[in-house]
Amino acid sequence: MITRFALFEGRIHDGQTKAFRQAILDRVLPEWNAFPGALAVRVNFAEARDEGAPEFPMILAISYPDLAAVEAALASPVRARAKAATEAVLAQYFDGRIHHHVTTAHDHDLTA
Repeated sequence: MITRFALFEGRIHDGQTKAFRQAILDRVLPEWNAFPGALAVRVNFAEARDEGAPEFPMILAISYPDLAAVEAALASPVRARAKAATEAVLAQYFDGRIHHHVTTAHDHDLTA
């Protein structure tokens, strides 16, 4: 499985954490869920971090069966819609940058 992470490095505007999270879930998550070939979409909101660690208020992880599926999703019209929705929310609530990392995932379900 391949997982593409989007790391949102920066900070949420003071007092706007709850509104930011709700805007992501209401306005952006539906677009991320629409990526063709996606197997799972995980939106992770930061609750705590080590002292001195960089601030990542959100980390997005979208998993795909293979790299071809990632490439197809990124070439799809959904990407433009998702990017526009993301940028609109970020402009309102976030100062920072986003960087992406594509990884090979090795999940180990310990509950089974």
